[in-house]
Amino acid sequence: MAQHSIKTIWKENNTFETDLDGHLVKIDLSKESGGDDAGPRPKKLMLVAATGCTGLDVVEIIKKMRIQVKSFDVRLDAELTEEYPITYTSMKMIYEFEGENLPKEKLEKACKLSFDKYCGVMALYRKAIPVSYEVVIKEA
Repeated sequence: MAQHSIKTIWKENNTFETDLDGHLVKIDLSKESGGDDAGPRPKKLMLVAATGCTGLDVVEIIKKMRIQVKSFDVRLDAELTEEYPITYTSMKMIYEFEGENLPKEKLEKACKLSFDKYCGVMALYRKAIPVSYEVVIKEA
């Protein structure tokens, strides 16, 4: 069975660093929360993992479909609890494409394949909370 293993090292105050595949990732708290704002907050990195994972899938799928887009963005809106532990209670992924005469059905299929089948991060989140998605296409 495959395994991922990382080591996160406390540097100072509330700053931690992780060497992730040769890329240094820092996390910290905001100055208002007692940190130095030396990096993003951990919870928001969970959102980055989700948008990055599904975004990579969709790009590979639309390449195979020979669809050329002018731009492609993935946004994730996530609702938070107000009480501790503060967790996400729901998420909505928004896939935003821009281009000329883009094939709506194919783009929707690419997003659905990533969301339902390929993206392991989203699969994990779907086990814990309600997660939905939307495909937005803008003419260039």
